Amino acid sequence: MFKALFVLFIIVPIIEIALLIQVSDVIGGWSTIALVILTAFIGAKLVKQQGISALQNAQLQMAQGQMPTNELLAGVCIIIAGVLLLTPGIMTDIFGLLLLVPAVRAKLASQLGKNAQMKMGSQNSGFYYQQHSQQQSNVYESEEYTEIRSERISKTNSTIEGEFQRKE
Repeated sequence: MFKALFVLFIIVPIIEIALLIQVSDVIGGWSTIALVILTAFIGAKLVKQQGISALQNAQLQMAQGQMPTNELLAGVCIIIAGVLLLTPGIMTDIFGLLLLVPAVRAKLASQLGKNAQMKMGSQNSGFYYQQHSQQQSNVYESEEYTEIRSERISKTNSTIEGEFQRKE
């Protein structure tokens, strides 16, 4: 965990600064700033379009009674792409734009799904399935329950008449 945070907060910004300096040497400082701002606007628009599309596809699959696993994973990729595109920098913009390509996103989502299934399959969740045999009786079909239930039904069929007055 420490290594991931170290890379995220130390190494990535150093690489981003170095790339921004190199790009600004080639195309100029103001052009580099304009490029970063332009990619943020274009990325936000693409993330909004594809996010709405992924949400609609997920709702459609849920309406059909299917689990929208690929759409949910694609939605996570779209959210990550949005964060990367709004983060100033060249490298994060490239990774963010790659996540917005449907083929790359589908491949990544399938890999994430396989990894999740492998991890879930290897863990012992503690749940088990027990099939009841015909010899075990159902509590709600026993004679005692039927008698008690019939007594309650007969008692509830009688109406109590009277008047109601509120005491203040």
